[in-house]
Amino acid sequence: MTVIKTEIRRGAYFDSAVLMKLQRSLLELPGVQDTGVVMGTDSNKDLLEHIHLLSPEAATARPDDLIIVVSAEDAAAASAAVGKVDELLAARRPSEDTTRRPKSTEQAFKMLPEAGWILISVAGRYAAAVARQALRDGKHVFLFSDNVLVEEEIALKQQASAAGLLVMGPDCGTALIGGIGLGFANQVRRGPIGVVAAAGTGLQHVTARIHQLGGGITHGIGTGGRDLSEKVGAVTFRQALDLLSRDPQTKVIVLVSKPPAPGVAEEVLKLARQAGKPVVVNFIARANSATRLDNLYFVNTLDAAAELAVELAEKGTGEAEPELGLERFAPGQKYLRGLYSGGTLAYEAQHILTGYLPRVYANAPINKELKMPNANISQEHCIVDLGEDEFTQGRLHPMMDNDLRIRRLLEEADDPSVAVIMLDVVIGFGSHPDPASELAPAIEKARAKAQAAGRFLEVAAVVTGTDTDPQVLQSQIDQLKAAGVWVSTSNEAVVRYVGRLLRALEGAAMVKSPFKPVDLASLEKPLAAVNVGLESFAENLAAQGAPVVQVDWRPPAGGNERLAAILERMKQS
Repeated sequence: MTVIKTEIRRGAYFDSAVLMKLQRSLLELPGVQDTGVVMGTDSNKDLLEHIHLLSPEAATARPDDLIIVVSAEDAAAASAAVGKVDELLAARRPSEDTTRRPKSTEQAFKMLPEAGWILISVAGRYAAAVARQALRDGKHVFLFSDNVLVEEEIALKQQASAAGLLVMGPDCGTALIGGIGLGFANQVRRGPIGVVAAAGTGLQHVTARIHQLGGGITHGIGTGGRDLSEKVGAVTFRQALDLLSRDPQTKVIVLVSKPPAPGVAEEVLKLARQAGKPVVVNFIARANSATRLDNLYFVNTLDAAAELAVELAEKGTGEAEPELGLERFAPGQKYLRGLYSGGTLAYEAQHILTGYLPRVYANAPINKELKMPNANISQEHCIVDLGEDEFTQGRLHPMMDNDLRIRRLLEEADDPSVAVIMLDVVIGFGSHPDPASELAPAIEKARAKAQAAGRFLEVAAVVTGTDTDPQVLQSQIDQLKAAGVWVSTSNEAVVRYVGRLLRALEGAAMVKSPFKPVDLASLEKPLAAVNVGLESFAENLAAQGAPVVQVDWRPPAGGNERLAAILERMKQS
């Protein structure tokens, strides 16, 4: 006959790893059929009920009470098992004198004054208070605990960012700081790649693959899964990105996350653009409009992120960013006017510019909502395909006749809000015999008109053709350059240059961080930490040679949350 025996230990707190080991040990005893060893939270009691181990006594337990339930084949076996609990708990660390452990984080930091970090893995309802105290003590926080209210997360990260500290979490499973793994982490070599991740196993997989591919990690900074939500606003993600951007040892940055909130993603990518180094972006399952955007490289898998990061770290990009010369422009100059003869080139230009500008109007738009009401009247940023039917009825195609484009060019030069005019020059059989001979003088005239009005007009052009074409490619390029045109034979290069320039003129290129910068030196010095909660985390740090102190933590005020809140307010006052 099955017998269930329950024992409740009031205010007896143990971390979940200790309870797991105790439960397994009880299951190995003679006659024991099943056990439940948990703290008395509502969710744990629901679990006991689900597995038919919730006795009437267990149902009365409070969150800070330890519940021990044993199901055995008879009363003697059940009693014997419960009677072995103290012996099993005492045997879990026979070589350690637990009486020497500090009872508070304050005592722990006095024992290990060089500790700059705290690892927290206690129950979520207590974790925020422990983290707040650590931040007041000037420590970075690795917050493994889950079930922390989002309001608490926001408050903690605001407190940390104002002090130049990191809160990684809550629900942050993994980090690598200066070669030392926190939480669930792999042992990887040091190297020039830094990773920011709002995904624990994502961080583990990317860093492990980088190691397998011969690369190495400067730091791997976890943020917790909610960090890139609309509510939290990527506080830790942006702090970490800023930190790795400033780190001279980090040559390539990798960003990993499940799809962020759209607005948050844009803010993160704006910050990433000014990192001054390649940034590999893997926002898992998020659709990408391009594979590359300036220094940003978009990939769709964790393996691809690791492979590209290693490649970039080894070879570099080999490209220098062109100088923008923003000081040349007058206040109010900010718009683009694209005057194209090639429809496909115009279409591609629209596509590329979606990564730089909020909207680009066109007479042949990709997005039908951005169709120009009247193709003869420009508005904001716009690209006009002069080869569309509306312009070619009764006249030659603009690849053969420059008249209409020259008229439009001079008209746009009179608009004080225009900063850039973008053109294509397509040569070859059938095209104008020497288009640059007509376009270059018109461009000089347009730029002179702008200069006379106290403005600077940038003109950028792509030339499509070859040196064996009748018009001779290099001749076309030379004539345009002599007129002051920014020229390339790559449509993408021209459009990206223009995109960077316009984004900068609109003030979006430099994102001002609202946070106090995290001191790089705090991550460069050897890691030392205080651990509150899962003892295995302290064991892992010790195994890696990092000094660590384990706190003999108990819930404040014996688990009385009302009294604990009063004590917390007293500490803050």
